[in-house]
Amino acid sequence: MAHLYLTVIIPSVLSFLVTFFATEFILGYFYDAGIIGEDRNKEKDVRLPSSGGVAVAFGFIVGILTYTFGGSFLFNPDLSIELLLSAALSVMLIAFIGFLDDLNVKAKRVDSTGRKDIRKGLKQWQKPLLTVIGALPLVAINAGIGIINVPLLGQLNLGIIYPIIIIPLAVIFVSNAFNLLGGFDGLQTGMGLAASLGFVIYSIFYGNYMGLILSSVLFTSILAFLPFNSFPSKVIPGDSFTYAVGGALVVIMIMGQAEAFGFVVFMPWIIEFFLHLRKKFKVSDLGIRQRDGTMKAPYGGRIYSLTHLIMNTKRVKEQEVSMYLTLLEIGFVALALALKFSGLL
Repeated sequence: MAHLYLTVIIPSVLSFLVTFFATEFILGYFYDAGIIGEDRNKEKDVRLPSSGGVAVAFGFIVGILTYTFGGSFLFNPDLSIELLLSAALSVMLIAFIGFLDDLNVKAKRVDSTGRKDIRKGLKQWQKPLLTVIGALPLVAINAGIGIINVPLLGQLNLGIIYPIIIIPLAVIFVSNAFNLLGGFDGLQTGMGLAASLGFVIYSIFYGNYMGLILSSVLFTSILAFLPFNSFPSKVIPGDSFTYAVGGALVVIMIMGQAEAFGFVVFMPWIIEFFLHLRKKFKVSDLGIRQRDGTMKAPYGGRIYSLTHLIMNTKRVKEQEVSMYLTLLEIGFVALALALKFSGLL
């Protein structure tokens, strides 16, 4: 038991420390390098270092490598080193796609997803096409088990369809859908923290060691980044964050055998996907800042994002939008756990 806890705690602590100090480093380095973004929710437009997710992805990968190092030199590993390294490679590749999206910064504002912004980014069709690369390490080693629990239907054996079709589609959808909801200080980090904690709890109760390692290092990496992105933010997470965290979550679902649980946890982003689809993804989640600091929905009463729903429901400030949506995600995590404990998942 001591071995079990140490092999989880030590990688998680190192993930926290590496993410924290890596974020401290990129605050100045990325700003000087011109990797910046605009914070349009403040009284005056503010330009901040962007792509903070690079630090989170780095911390996550270091956590995994810490376990693999220990398993190679210090103890007999209970987990497959091959599976862990493929997980690290998958997240690294997906984070790199997000980083490419963050790099395309213009001197003047240009049209970008329904608004003017200095960050042009990749084209909409390029993002899902490129993120499929992140699925290749998982497909190559035939990750996961092709038997999944379907609510109300029971177990379903997908056979070869699981690694060849389901895994690539899951990687594309989850990484890109997680990228849809953001733009407010602490929103992406708060919801990502709640989702990863849900997988930690799930893994503890159902004894999936692989899921516990992966979700723990993800949780502590996001936790270390949270102070830098809480209101008022010092850094913009960027697509490197959303793609890396989305990629990590889908890896946890697959390797942690938590597909049905993950479906419920991921429900806010599924809803967001269909809301964005109504406007063909040419949508801005951001609000229009009012003199009293509250945010007004950008499309009047039309709802194309969960952020629009919050802003249309009541007068809220930026940090309140993030708080309400984080609470919504906590609610779905609690629902997923309740369904699992009751035997419905």
